[in-house]
Amino acid sequence: MLQTQNLMMDPRTSAQDVMRCDLCETAVVQMHCDTCLINLCKACVGEHISKGESNVHKVVKFQDRKLTTLYIACTTHDKERCKMYCKQCDIPVCISCISSNQHLGHELSKILQVLDEKKDTFTKERNELNDTVYPTYQDIASDVQNRISQLEKEYGDLSTAISKHGEDWHREIDKLVKKLKAEVDEMKNTQLQTLQKHLDEINKTMSDIKDEINSVEIAIDTNDMSKLFSVTSNVHTYRNLPHKIMPTLPKFIPGKIQGEELSKLYGALSSSSLTSDKHGYSMKTTQKSPEAGSSPPVKQLLDQPETVTTIDNTGYEYLYNVACLSDEEIWTGGNDSTMKLFSINRGSLLKSIRTKSGKIPSNIAVTKSGDLVYTDYWHRTVNIVKNEKIEEVIRLQNWKPKGVCSTSSGDLLVIMDSKDKKQTKVVCYSGSTEKKTIQFDDKGKPLYSFDTTCTYITENKNRDICVSDNAVVVVNQAGKLRFRYTGHTPAPKNEPFNPRGITTDSQSHILRADCNNHCVHIIDQDGQFLCYIDCGLSVPWGLCADANDNLFIAQCHWLKRQVKKIRYLQ
Repeated sequence: MLQTQNLMMDPRTSAQDVMRCDLCETAVVQMHCDTCLINLCKACVGEHISKGESNVHKVVKFQDRKLTTLYIACTTHDKERCKMYCKQCDIPVCISCISSNQHLGHELSKILQVLDEKKDTFTKERNELNDTVYPTYQDIASDVQNRISQLEKEYGDLSTAISKHGEDWHREIDKLVKKLKAEVDEMKNTQLQTLQKHLDEINKTMSDIKDEINSVEIAIDTNDMSKLFSVTSNVHTYRNLPHKIMPTLPKFIPGKIQGEELSKLYGALSSSSLTSDKHGYSMKTTQKSPEAGSSPPVKQLLDQPETVTTIDNTGYEYLYNVACLSDEEIWTGGNDSTMKLFSINRGSLLKSIRTKSGKIPSNIAVTKSGDLVYTDYWHRTVNIVKNEKIEEVIRLQNWKPKGVCSTSSGDLLVIMDSKDKKQTKVVCYSGSTEKKTIQFDDKGKPLYSFDTTCTYITENKNRDICVSDNAVVVVNQAGKLRFRYTGHTPAPKNEPFNPRGITTDSQSHILRADCNNHCVHIIDQDGQFLCYIDCGLSVPWGLCADANDNLFIAQCHWLKRQVKKIRYLQ
């Protein structure tokens, strides 16, 4: 009773009745969250704290709360404060505005709720600036600085080569040597100035980002709504990364000493250049991978891919799937219930595992820990084989699993069809716990085809999720569509693109089997076609790549039920 009297007499409260909890709206107010500016009873404190995981809630006794929020003054009605927000008009409104029927039929929200939403948005953007954007620019600055140092070294090497060639000549050509070196210096200075200017712009942007972070943090911490609504976030501007400038050095072309026309015979410099690549940089991810800290070496595509070895007798009538356990062993799956482990070099069968249900496995993969995982479409399960014992990890109700892969973080990505075969989606699982679902694009349209029998999935090194259905559909970690790849012309057999298995390599290339054209398409991480692997393949179906970028291709042709090991990178 004493608590109730205190609440009714509090001068900061305008209510004539006992104040009620903002959550349950029945119990008497006893506590207050200074972070979210809402009143709570003791029973609702736990529920409130558990909802907003991104906020650090400061819950205090009601009488110890901060001063009441400074509401925005209404621009239309003097002495009125705006405690509501019109979503259609996108403006704060007061009680008089609402009573005037100006906003009749409009969706109204409590302004405190809008405040929470804005703070949450600013918090996420602040975190993105802190955790992703700014570190990315730091990496870019370091990259440009390294290029400057490398450019100095390579131009130094170029000058040294010219000097060594000049030692073979007599004094009368010293003037020519100086002239050529002056040209080198001029080219070098031009490129260094361009790169230095590029670095200065990046450093300026990094400074602007830090200022942006500070502004957003001030907005997040304030209860002054005028200040909050005056803040404008520019994070979308910083998401557009700068072009990557790549200097090209001139080449010194020495000539033979013949005593005449020394300027021609001594040699000349080829022209230098600076190229700007819009897609040269990618946004830094906040997740750490085991490979983080060292970039994979750059490998070039071979002009002519070569077959290293072939496993001829797999024992299947039709061979569909292949998955790398190591650089020495591979799992296979075909049109029966047995999954087989083969030695790559010997081509011998090491082990056989029969599916728990006796049905054909839809797809197989190897987890990060080296266990075999397979999907059972008809029994709607995802299963892991550990020590030759099968464990059911996921059982679906109204969905049927098709493709599966293990991610760099140890999660499972599963692509599945609805029971009525009218929907398809990708679900990320940690163990048996569903973490994320990807099904629609920004416009609410389905990302994936549900009218295809074969669907495969893999994760790229940049953590894009790559799905093979009637096309190659690539989304980023957040599920936002990056691109669709629907084939390249001319195709080796001039047949329609008929995609099957999919895999990626250390260079973030995406490799896609095309059974109609008896080849494998290689595209880069942005969907640009690079080349075909076309070396006597026959109905290529399943694909996988080992840690050394060897490609394994399961051929489905009834006369060539083979696994081919292909080398396609230098």
